[in-house]
Amino acid sequence: MGKGAGSVSIIGGADGPTSIFIVGKGGKVNLTTRIQNYFRKIKRNRIKRRITANPHTLEEVVEWLKREYGAVEVSQQSHNYLEQRNSLKASLIMRHRPDLLGELMDLEPPDGEDVEELKAFCGKIQERCDRAAEIADDIFPMDFHIYEIKWAENDRMRIGVETVWQVLDCSFSGEKKTMKQLRELSKKIYLYYGVTTEDIKKETERYKFLLGALCS
Repeated sequence: MGKGAGSVSIIGGADGPTSIFIVGKGGKVNLTTRIQNYFRKIKRNRIKRRITANPHTLEEVVEWLKREYGAVEVSQQSHNYLEQRNSLKASLIMRHRPDLLGELMDLEPPDGEDVEELKAFCGKIQERCDRAAEIADDIFPMDFHIYEIKWAENDRMRIGVETVWQVLDCSFSGEKKTMKQLRELSKKIYLYYGVTTEDIKKETERYKFLLGALCS
């Protein structure tokens, strides 16, 4: 980066859209970026005020998806299913039962950009995922399903549903021209799942995912 150039800081998370701050010399945030973040905050607060309690169970969500959009369950033997299940399982264990991962729970990324150190770190992350995948269901139970909605020839929405730990996750892929439609469908799904009064009051993870979807 040349003399006088700024640096870029990225802040994001499950509770909303990522914010990008372009920091110039002296640590000052670019004026345009400050204005954009100001209006993003206004939009976020406006959406928060509009969220009301109207919850449905995950079972109700699945039945609605089948009825309204012809959702079909993905085979639990497929590579995509097994890959997503293992990834979710590792994430849930880290959140709810970190003791099951032992020394692999707290992995610190290397400070520098040494290739060998980065390879070793990635190897440890994979080792953690593998250990999580090997944990028996009677120790850490899961009931994970993926449902797929085919939107067009190359467009599809996939909805991951985990009923033990109450997880709903939407992802989609397809042509650029249909991305807006798929994003709107994702919002509809999160809205139908909804939130309870308690979720709103405590700003739970379920509430944060809904808010993040509506702000995207």
